[in-house]
Amino acid sequence: MAADINITVQTRSGRQCASSGSKWEPILGYSRAVRSGTTIAVTGTVGVNADGTYSRSMHDQTQRSLQIIKAAIEALGGKLENVIRTRMFVTNIAQWQEVAKAHGELFGEIRPATSIVEVARLIDDDALIEIEADAVVG
Repeated sequence: MAADINITVQTRSGRQCASSGSKWEPILGYSRAVRSGTTIAVTGTVGVNADGTYSRSMHDQTQRSLQIIKAAIEALGGKLENVIRTRMFVTNIAQWQEVAKAHGELFGEIRPATSIVEVARLIDDDALIEIEADAVVG
C-alpha cells in the first residue's frame, strides 16, 4: 500500500465501511468501500494524489486509482486476488492502452471481469479515469 493512502474503517449499519478521506465522501454520503459478509464493493475511485492534485498521465492516474482501491480492499480484510470485477470510466477512450497497461500490471494474473467506458466528464475536471471494483472474500 502507498504510504500516503490512509484508510479508516468504521462499522455502520452492521457493515464495515472504509473511508479514504475523500472530500466527496461526506458530501455525497458514501464510503470508499463497504464490506457486507464476504462481499466488498469499492465505489468509483479517481486517481487523485494525497495533495489533491492529479497527474496529467492516464497511466499514472490509473495506477493511483488502483492503489487506493487495493488499500481499501486490504483495510476490509480482502486481497487483490479476491477482485472479481472492475469497471473503468475514462474521459478519452483513445487512451485505453495506457489504462490497459496499468490494469494489466496489477491484474494480469488475477483476470477479473472488466469493462472500460468513455464518459463525458468525471467529478473533477482534472480526473481522467474513475474505477470501481467488486471482491468476494473467503
